[in-house]
Amino acid sequence: MSFETASAPFPRNYSLEGPLNERAKQIGLANADWYKSDIPRPRMKELMQRSDGPATRDTLIWIGALILTGGLGAWFWGTWWCVPFFIVYGVLYGSGGDSRWHECGHGTAFRTQWKNDAVYQIACFMTVRNPTIWRWSHSRHHTDTIIVGRDPEIILMRPPELAKAVLNIFGILMVPQAWWAMLRYASGRLTDGEKDFIPEPERPRVFFVARVWTAIYLAVLAACVYLGSILPAMLIGLPSMYGAWHMLMTGLTQHIGLAEDVLDHRLNCRTMYINPFSRFVYWNMNYHIEHHMFPMVPYHRLPELHQEILPDCPPPYHGFWACYKEIIPTLWRQRKDPEHFVRRQLPATARPTPPLPIAVKG
Repeated sequence: MSFETASAPFPRNYSLEGPLNERAKQIGLANADWYKSDIPRPRMKELMQRSDGPATRDTLIWIGALILTGGLGAWFWGTWWCVPFFIVYGVLYGSGGDSRWHECGHGTAFRTQWKNDAVYQIACFMTVRNPTIWRWSHSRHHTDTIIVGRDPEIILMRPPELAKAVLNIFGILMVPQAWWAMLRYASGRLTDGEKDFIPEPERPRVFFVARVWTAIYLAVLAACVYLGSILPAMLIGLPSMYGAWHMLMTGLTQHIGLAEDVLDHRLNCRTMYINPFSRFVYWNMNYHIEHHMFPMVPYHRLPELHQEILPDCPPPYHGFWACYKEIIPTLWRQRKDPEHFVRRQLPATARPTPPLPIAVKG
């Protein structure tokens, strides 16, 4: 298989304010046309049909499970019996909130838009992700997936900072950073990188929501002081940290160690098969090639889409360990050899990767 990338030499400046942003525009990688597997138009229209049913069912289960586990955790507070309930509550809050934020942000989870908007706002608060910032950030992530200098959601750069990844298993760095960003937005400030993808008319919404969230967190802190207990924070705020491990476990499998600066999601995304509980928490984002290739297909139709494009894609990974036994050695090697990455092999039944833009090759 011919495997082309247009990556700049190392060391690379991954920031949106750096020179590689302009380079990506000049060589045809920004806002480019991406490869898509061939699916008959009638079938594609069928797969893109939205429905309230599956997401309503799953959301009611999710909210019910949050109330049950959070309530039992609070009931048994002060004893060891609270621990298993808070473990599950944390995953549903800190990791389940991540996938709900993601799908409802795409507007595909529900057919009824206000339901997408309502769950999106709640899930954004749970994951400390400003709804306006992250809507535009994620739009850029899909437009320029793992394009250096353009994608604001590259989790690990090359060479990777492995200590940060380990600390973020429990959100030790990313959640306090998100709280600090919330306070920065509440004061009316954006970074230059954020200004690169957030239209100016949208910015007042960023500041307003941040101020509302700051007030909520202050109320939670006041309740902790008044009760002389961290229990209120165990229910609101801290689950973003102690429940983040499942989000990180799934999130690192999406793109880590794969190609940068390519225009084929089969080469920079992973699809994997995982257990039913993780699929519920993750809302089927384990079908990640499928999601990036056709982001307007609702999460509950992704298994069907997977079957449609399977002959055109690299083989799926069977479970988390299959992913991590590839990811861990790759990251370890990238510490000293940042040029190294996993080259995904397409099956004989797949169409070849199209050539990169002429500007890149010339």
